[in-house]
Amino acid sequence: MGANMARRLKDCGYEVSAVYDIRSEAANELAEELGTTACGTLAQVTELSDVIITVVIDDASMHTIFAGEGDSLLTGAEGRVFINCATISPTVHMEVEGLAKAAGAESLEGCMASSITQAREGTLYLMLGGEKATYGKVEELLSKLSVNKRYVGTAGKAAQVKALVNMVMNINTAGLAEGLGLADALGLDLNMVMEIFSQTGANSRVLETDGEDMRDRDHECYFSGAHAAKDSGIALALGQAVGLNLPMAAASKGQFDTMIEKGIGELDKSGVAELTFKGRTA
Repeated sequence: MGANMARRLKDCGYEVSAVYDIRSEAANELAEELGTTACGTLAQVTELSDVIITVVIDDASMHTIFAGEGDSLLTGAEGRVFINCATISPTVHMEVEGLAKAAGAESLEGCMASSITQAREGTLYLMLGGEKATYGKVEELLSKLSVNKRYVGTAGKAAQVKALVNMVMNINTAGLAEGLGLADALGLDLNMVMEIFSQTGANSRVLETDGEDMRDRDHECYFSGAHAAKDSGIALALGQAVGLNLPMAAASKGQFDTMIEKGIGELDKSGVAELTFKGRTA
């Protein structure tokens, strides 16, 4: 996601001043492609940049890049703006905003409800959270990355909404896999079933994105089962904090957890169908 966002901004005339990845070979390849610097440290990214966009996989990674000591994006961060795009716990976004302020910088949540193709084309759907003034500073840049964007509110609010988006998406994905798996076991034509689904209450965006992949067992990864499990866990924690029981979210998380247990968690979330179709390897 980060690499394709960098490519998009380069196409739009922005100077991509630096790139960084924990996998140095990936950073080197992208830097060569874009004619920029592959940084060996997080501090160097901050040194070379005015706006820093981060895309990490989980809370622990976010704490690492915004560490209070050692190599950190916070080193020399005064005057910088951080746009943090990962799906992580809302409280961590709030913590990062506080750390950025203490360093004389600003932080904005830029939660993404799209995938790799949309990142490259600049058609992401973005949910933004943080101080409205910070949003105003980078709104033009965000417009180059998104076809739609919505300012949600203060720090943590966009991450809450993103957790809900992914929770419902994951429920729909697991449900579609069960529906198609049962249709297949009954000997029904899956193309016919998917066409009927599309014209009835069984329709969903997931049917468009994942239906054929479930049928064809094409699970090239755009959003992994492991990430689905992580994101449903964030939503379940939010529910627990306000005293809500979310059985559908728990059940779908259980399916994605099973993907991980069976060693297929790095497949696309459509790979949950490997658990529901009779005779499949999982």
